Amino acid sequence: MNEGLVVVVRALIGFFTLLIFTRLLGKQQISQLTFFDYILGITVGSIAATLTTDLTSRTWAHWVGLVTWIAAVLAMQLITIKWRDASKYINGEPTIVIMNGLIMEDSMKKMRYRIDDLKEQLREKGAFNLSEIEFAVLETSGNLSVLKKSQYQPLTPKDMQIKTDYSGLGTELIYNGLVIDKNLKQINKDKIWLFSELKSSGVRDISEVFYAALDSSGELYIDKYKDHITNKTSC
Repeated sequence: MNEGLVVVVRALIGFFTLLIFTRLLGKQQISQLTFFDYILGITVGSIAATLTTDLTSRTWAHWVGLVTWIAAVLAMQLITIKWRDASKYINGEPTIVIMNGLIMEDSMKKMRYRIDDLKEQLREKGAFNLSEIEFAVLETSGNLSVLKKSQYQPLTPKDMQIKTDYSGLGTELIYNGLVIDKNLKQINKDKIWLFSELKSSGVRDISEVFYAALDSSGELYIDKYKDHITNKTSC
């Protein structure tokens, strides 16, 4: 019983330490992490796991090791933000693998990046022919950024000189059945207006609404808890 309680306490220590760490680290998607960041994450997680389950040594020693690694990661992050040269050395630089429609074999060889890898990532971008590509850049995260030749790029309203209406972000008004008052004030509306709009859409009570948002064109999107869909489409 005592041993189980110790594990719980140590697990909570590791959990909240990692929670604070991820908040300090900032918002990064997995795809934005470099290989070094990925290894650091695994190492920190491994230390946290050892802190939780290794009862043969004191919690303090593992916690100090965990905080030390976290401090080193944050210090490296600050260094790479402040000094560009350090960032290039630690995180690496994007590499052009296709330039003006030509494959840069020497650059690919230095990175041990195969032509098969290139073709696979191009297919993921919707480019099945190398002849369509003007530039391709391999980012430090391993993602491939692609610029197609002008004749293969999709047509836009600007190309056709067509004017388009402004399209901004929608404003959430109801989330999980609850009205978001501050968002209503932000768009200079009140609950009387909201209830009137809901009523005109056949909603008798706000508790029926799971989600509602007002888009930039003034259209109110409403999603009810009960969708009344008889035939659901399977994926």
